[in-house]
Amino acid sequence: MSIKRLLCISPAGAGAVQSACGKLRGWDLCIVSSIADASRALLQQRYLVGMVLDRGGGHDTEALCAFLRIHWHTRWVGVFESGTMQQPAWRDLASDHLHDFHTLPVSHLLLNHTLGHAHGLADLRERAAPALRFDSSRALTGESPSVVRLRAQIRRIASVSAPVLIWGESGSGKEVTAHEIHSHSPMSDGPFVAINCGAMPASLIQTELFGHERGAFTGAAKEKVGLIESANGGTIFLDEIADLPKDLQVNLLRFLQEKTIYRVGGTRSIPVDARVIAASHIDLQDAVERGSFREDLYYRLSVIPVSVPPLRERADDLMQLAEHFFSQYCDEKSPQLKGFSNRALQAIRSHDWPGNVRELINRVRRAMVLAEGELITPEDLGLNHIGLGPVSGGLDTSRASAERNIICACLERTGRNISKTARELGVSRATLYRLLSKHSIGVRAAG
Repeated sequence: MSIKRLLCISPAGAGAVQSACGKLRGWDLCIVSSIADASRALLQQRYLVGMVLDRGGGHDTEALCAFLRIHWHTRWVGVFESGTMQQPAWRDLASDHLHDFHTLPVSHLLLNHTLGHAHGLADLRERAAPALRFDSSRALTGESPSVVRLRAQIRRIASVSAPVLIWGESGSGKEVTAHEIHSHSPMSDGPFVAINCGAMPASLIQTELFGHERGAFTGAAKEKVGLIESANGGTIFLDEIADLPKDLQVNLLRFLQEKTIYRVGGTRSIPVDARVIAASHIDLQDAVERGSFREDLYYRLSVIPVSVPPLRERADDLMQLAEHFFSQYCDEKSPQLKGFSNRALQAIRSHDWPGNVRELINRVRRAMVLAEGELITPEDLGLNHIGLGPVSGGLDTSRASAERNIICACLERTGRNISKTARELGVSRATLYRLLSKHSIGVRAAG
């Protein structure tokens, strides 16, 4: 049997928990006195269930709401003084963030039942989507074979100072890859300066890259340090390098050869020690053959070539990425929104993602704003056009699919109420929990 861990936030300490809640049987209990301590505890250990104890004025409701919004994965149960729910701020907090709440004096039997029920539902959700757990310390998210290979390649090349040329489809994560190379390099303490060569006007790109001296042209009232010079001691990332005008490619080539630059209107050479990482979504060899990109610059940049896989080749990472972006933009969602429905997860797995990771970010953020229920649906993601495909696998698969569809339909009719669903299906709650786990159906029950 897995250990049931309970994180309890009690400003009045452990004695108040014992006095108010009695003995919490079967729990590995961690009691903290502040939100800051609770945040540290959640970084060190996964808690499926948490409890908030307030015996009158111990918590700042605004700070507590912000904390609960961030740690929405944990199911929270409140224990409050009887008059607490008369205050609008606490009513809103309970409605938006709590699985359930009790008022003092508490029935110890009912409280243990509530905590056990919350843990059971949280455990079902964990088992239904084990890939949703995310390691926030890793910027290049994913464990698919292509990403594992890319991560290993980054570790090998990060220690050398040679230029790197990253190729990848638009939105696939070229800048994230460049940042990973920088963060693992000896120059990681230096600046990481990212430049989109296609986003700067041709008339300004030279002064933006190389800077200018005072009086170099009309309006140059003082000297300007260029982006390349500002990257001294670190890494300069030239995104969409193929869009760099050909006349400026000569200046960039000189910098790569000599590690010095000249500001516009300047006569002195300025040494710059910065690693260059370039990226493009088009094949630069084709650009060389077309005459739009200098061949000598291409060979200077592509000392170490790196390819970033498109999202369609990273199917194993889709759930982890979706959950990561859901957590990253949690401040944009309504407090009631708890995650992705199973239909939404299936739609994510079935989509081809032509816009790659950028498309996934945009769809998740849009869904977080548009979703009206507790779980994101395919409609919220704009993926409701994706079908489930034909059933394969013979009679057993068809029977399992039918059973799953019946359970889901019944849950929808009962408002996802566990007790009512079990009665309608003619099974016990324990049997229903087993069926939910068997078919990977996540549910936040009303009772």
